[in-house]
This record gives sequence, structure tokens and C-alpha cells, in this order.
Amino acid sequence: MTEDVLPSEPLVGPLVSLRAPVQGDLESLVAILAEPEVSLWWVGYTPERVREEFISSPKITRIIEVEGECAGALYVLRGDDPEYPTTVMHLFIGTRFRGRRIGEEALALAIRHEFANGITRVTLDPNVGNEGAIRSYERMGFRRIGVLRDYQVRPGGHLEDALFLDLTRSDFPDGPPLPVRA
Repeated sequence: MTEDVLPSEPLVGPLVSLRAPVQGDLESLVAILAEPEVSLWWVGYTPERVREEFISSPKITRIIEVEGECAGALYVLRGDDPEYPTTVMHLFIGTRFRGRRIGEEALALAIRHEFANGITRVTLDPNVGNEGAIRSYERMGFRRIGVLRDYQVRPGGHLEDALFLDLTRSDFPDGPPLPVRA
């Protein structure tokens, strides 16, 4: 996977901005990743790991910002094979930001950027038990492709499955629409 993925300028939607991480985001990200509903799926994030994977990777990580506050992060891995123009995305948001379709808007902004830059397919691989995330992704137009068996090593060493989902440019040529809020 190539690391030169996201633009340096923020991607801005009606509620969400996706911007490069800065050192000042470390405390917020560590706190969000320690929340029980987040750490259930994002296991083992120490401050050092957060710094290495999110803060020190500004070309593949974007902070999900809402009203000037760090609400979570989006991790974008673009393949470098022009024959298979695919991007894999992972995201998490803090529990107090849930229920507002913030994750959907963040994904839509990033997917629109990817489609505008030659990517034809975006994939996600949530744990099969993460039903809230799966419902959200399907609401956006992602389709179930199959189950990745024994995909994720969980605490204690047991393996769990993930659901493989994708959304293609043929589904939404300009990218998925931004969520409509009531």
C-alpha cells in the first residue's frame, strides 16, 4: 500500500472536517480509544501506539473533527497497483459523537476524494459483531461481499471473523451522498 493518499488541506463537509493529525490530538485519540465501546473493536492502543499509528502517519490518517473538536480518526490505505485501484478504510469515533452520522459523513468525504483521484473501490472490514457500524455502512450503500474467517486476533488470542464490505464508483460515480440529518 502506498502512503501518499490524502491531501494536506482539510476535506470539509457540513458538520465534519477531515484534517491532518497534530501532536495535540494525541490526548483526545487516546481517550477515545480507551472508551469501552471503542476499545471493544480497537484493542490495545497505548499512547505510544496511537502516536506511531495515527499522529506520525499524516499521509494516511485524518482526524475527524466536529465543531473544532477531535471526534475520532480515519485511516486510509490506498493500494499502489493501477490494475486494482482499491482503498481500504478504517475509522473510529468517540461515543459522545455517535448517532449524528458523523462517521458516515467522514467516510463519504474521504470516498469522494478517492473516487476523484482514480480509485474505483473502497473496502471496509468491521468485526462481524460490530452491528452498529455495519448498519451505518450499509445505509451508505456498502454491500456485503463475504466473511473473512478468523481475521482478527482478539484479547486472549482467540480469532474472530470480519465482514468484508465494498462500495464502488459504479455505485456512486461522484461518491456517496453526504448524510441527511433530521
